[in-house]
Amino acid sequence: MNKADVIAYFDGCAPTWDQELLKNDAVIAEILDHAGISENMDVLDIACGTGVLFPYYTKRGVTSVTGVDISPEMVKIARGKYVDSPQITVICGDIEEIDLQRRFDAVVLYNAFPHFCDAERLIKGLAALTKPGGRLTIAHGMSRDKINAHHQGSARAVSNGLMPADQLAELLLPYFDVDVVISNDSMYQVSGNRNQIVHESIGRE
Repeated sequence: MNKADVIAYFDGCAPTWDQELLKNDAVIAEILDHAGISENMDVLDIACGTGVLFPYYTKRGVTSVTGVDISPEMVKIARGKYVDSPQITVICGDIEEIDLQRRFDAVVLYNAFPHFCDAERLIKGLAALTKPGGRLTIAHGMSRDKINAHHQGSARAVSNGLMPADQLAELLLPYFDVDVVISNDSMYQVSGNRNQIVHESIGRE
């Protein structure tokens, strides 16, 4: 899997993404509850796609949403949908390479984790973007088995598969106090608060 293939795949999916997307409002609400999304927060949405979660954030009264996606076509659609929403900023770029020059109260990676090549490097970078005491959430709105079965289809070349939730929790532990580990028939989520001890060495290598 390489990033050029990921970009090409999601650029191709973008025109019909919203029409074909399956959403479960109750599951999304549970995920965002566990993510601690609430009023007056600055939220970073990684691999935001067409901005599927943006209205769920704003309904909860967040101060700002910064969406980042590597697919120019996904970003084009997201920007068009939320052009009149000043609290929403959508950036086209590779989250592992760009410098946002700030930290966030909540960092959310929804329905996208298997499409990143190096899980450990990604999590280290996301730790650097999370305020001490802030919260990281990695989640999917369906079961691990369903995600992995789905990714055996057209997305096979751009997915590493979704690892067991307890394995992901172990990867977060150097940087986060993990308190949510869920993997059931309806959702998958690992979430925790950023350690209060700030490791100045954390960053992109």
